[in-house]
Amino acid sequence: MSMLSAEDWTAFALTLRLAATVTTLLLLLGTPLAWWLARGRTPWRRPIAALVTLPLVLPPTVLGFYLLLWLGPEGVIGRLTSMLGLGTLPFTFTGLVVASMLYSLPFVVQPLQNAFEAIGERPLDAAASLGAGPLDRFFSVALPMAWPGFVTAGVLGFAHTVGEFGVVLMIGGNIPGQTRVLSMRIYDHVEAGEYLQAHALSLCLLVFSFAALLAIYGLRPRRPIHD
Repeated sequence: MSMLSAEDWTAFALTLRLAATVTTLLLLLGTPLAWWLARGRTPWRRPIAALVTLPLVLPPTVLGFYLLLWLGPEGVIGRLTSMLGLGTLPFTFTGLVVASMLYSLPFVVQPLQNAFEAIGERPLDAAASLGAGPLDRFFSVALPMAWPGFVTAGVLGFAHTVGEFGVVLMIGGNIPGQTRVLSMRIYDHVEAGEYLQAHALSLCLLVFSFAALLAIYGLRPRRPIHD
């Protein structure tokens, strides 16, 4: 990898930092949301589920454009952050984290929701019959039984954040050391005609993506073979 420059390694480190931050925050915030979507019975459940899933079908540039408006100096959120002395979020690492969380949200929430739904009612009812309260049932029954979903959600959220481009371009720009992640660095190399460097970085992402998918498929339970 001697063909990689210091800027390439900086982009690599920034990408890992972004993906780790986004994945951690999404697991913390997405777990109660996924539990509510799996167990809730309110009329709001389906609209909220559709809203969470929206980034799957929405072009990333569209999401990035509206985030740029909302988080900018004239946007509602931008004015609020400015009033709090935090400045505006576009073209900062924090803004990149916020945008990446929204864009990767369904890749974390959906596996968690599926894992919680797969538990069913019987284990939770059995724990309740033994005197376990709601929190006890969640932490002692639901979480241990849903651990494959957590691993899948973590891997998908991390991998999806690593490969982002459209949202990064719109909300983060291409600032060295702050928002220039691997996908942007590959774009820079291609624009400059540096195909060898672009190939090296692209190969890293390709191998990583394959390894992530291989890990997810390895977690799936094997179906019994019937004669």
